[in-house]
Amino acid sequence: MKQLDHTQLQQLDAAHHLHPFNDNAALARQGTRILTRGEGVYVWDDQGNKLLDAFAGLWCVNIGYGRRELGEAASKQMTQLAYYNSFFQCTTEPTIRLAAKLAELTPGDLNHVFFANSGSEANDTILRLVRHFWAVQGHPGKNIVIGRHNGYHGSTVAGASLGGMKAMHGQGGLPIPDIHHIEPPFWFADGGDMEPEEYGLVAARRLEEKILELGPDRVAAFIGEPIMGAIGVWIPPMSYWPEIQRICRKYDVLLIADEVICGFGRTGHWFASEYFGIQPDIMTIAKGLTSGYIPLGGVMFGDRVAHVLKNQGGELAHGYTYSGHPVCAAVALENIRILEEERIIENCRTDTGPYLAERWRALGDHPLVGEVRITGMVGALELVPSKPERRFFAERGKVGAMCRDIALKNGLILRATYDSMLLSPPLVITREQVDELVDKIHRSLDETADALGKGRT
Repeated sequence: MKQLDHTQLQQLDAAHHLHPFNDNAALARQGTRILTRGEGVYVWDDQGNKLLDAFAGLWCVNIGYGRRELGEAASKQMTQLAYYNSFFQCTTEPTIRLAAKLAELTPGDLNHVFFANSGSEANDTILRLVRHFWAVQGHPGKNIVIGRHNGYHGSTVAGASLGGMKAMHGQGGLPIPDIHHIEPPFWFADGGDMEPEEYGLVAARRLEEKILELGPDRVAAFIGEPIMGAIGVWIPPMSYWPEIQRICRKYDVLLIADEVICGFGRTGHWFASEYFGIQPDIMTIAKGLTSGYIPLGGVMFGDRVAHVLKNQGGELAHGYTYSGHPVCAAVALENIRILEEERIIENCRTDTGPYLAERWRALGDHPLVGEVRITGMVGALELVPSKPERRFFAERGKVGAMCRDIALKNGLILRATYDSMLLSPPLVITREQVDELVDKIHRSLDETADALGKGRT
C-alpha cells in the first residue's frame, strides 16, 4: 500500500469521510487529527504528539490501550470461526459463554441478553421489545416510553427519539410518536435553594406527574442514564433513582437503565445501578463491554420481561446480521477476564477512584470552576463567569471549547459539552497519571482564565 503523508491523509479524509457530530465543512478546512497508536492511558498522533486520553476514547477504553490479549482473542476466534449468525436456530460457543457471563455479572434477575452492535441499536431493540412485551399480554395501548430532556440514548431514529437532545430532534423529524420527556435532575441549574437530596426527590416526582398526565395504562417504560453523560456528566442526588424506581413499581412501568457509559466499572462498581441502589427491569450495555476494542452492545432483560418474550407471541421478529458475533463475544470475554482478574474495578473503587476524586474536587477552588462533579472515574467541571453564583456564560460553549483546545495543546484530551469539562479516563489510570492529568487541567484552566482576562490563581 502506498505511503501517504499527513497532508494527503487529511485531504482524503476531507474528500470522503463524513464525521459524526462534527461540522464537516469546518473540519475539512481545519484538518482532522490522525491517531496512530495507544498504550495504557496515552495515544499518539501522526505528528508524534503524546496525549493523555482523559476521556477513554468515547467513555469506553476501560482497560486502556494496547492490550494484546484482546487482539489475540480476536485472532484466535477469526481463525477458528470468523462468523456465524444467531438466526436459523444456531449460535456459537463464545456467544453462549458471554450471555452466561453477563447474566452472572449484571445485578438481580437480569439473566437474559439480546446482542446488538452498539448502544444505539440496543436502545432501538428496547423500544420494539418493550412495546411487544405489553402488546402480547393484551395491552397494545401501553406503548409510551418516557425519557428525559437532554438525555442521550444513541443517534438512530429510535435512540435519538428516546433521548432528549433538541439539536438531534431538529434533524430527521424526531421524536417518533409516543415518546415523551420530563425535565432531568441537574441541581446546579435547577435546584434553587433546595439541598441536593431534597431536590432529587422533587426531580424524580416529575415522572409520576407525567405518568398521571398520560395515563398509567398508556405508559410502558421509563428510560434514563444513571449518570447523564453526554450533556455534561449530570450526577443525580442519591435520593433520585430510588424514588424513580418506587414510582415505576407503583404504576407498573418498566424501569430501563441505560448503562452504556456507566457499565463495566465507570462508577467504581460493575454497574451504576448497584451504586445508586436500584434494580432495573432492562439494562442497555455497550462501550466498556469490550473496552471499545470491537463493536458490541446488548440489552439485558429481567426474568419477568424475558419470560414473556420467550413464551408468548411466537417468533421474535427482530435481529441483526451481527447479533452475538463470535469474534466480538470472544473479545468481550477476554476484556471481562482482565477486569476481573486484575481487580481493575475494585482498585478504582478503593484506591485510584477516591484519589482522583480528591484531586478533582480541589479544582473547585479555581475561579473558573463553579461546580465539581465526580463519581468513580466519571466527572465534570462546570466553568462559570463568576462565583459563587450558579449561572452560565452568556455565550454557552465558547469557554468550554477554548479550554478543551488549550488542554489538547498541553497534551490532554478532554471533552467539552457547553462549558462543562468532562472526565472519563481509562480505569487503569495510576495515581501518578492522575497527578499528571490534574496538573494539566489546572494549567489549562489558568491559561483559559488568562485568555479571558481573569488572571491566574
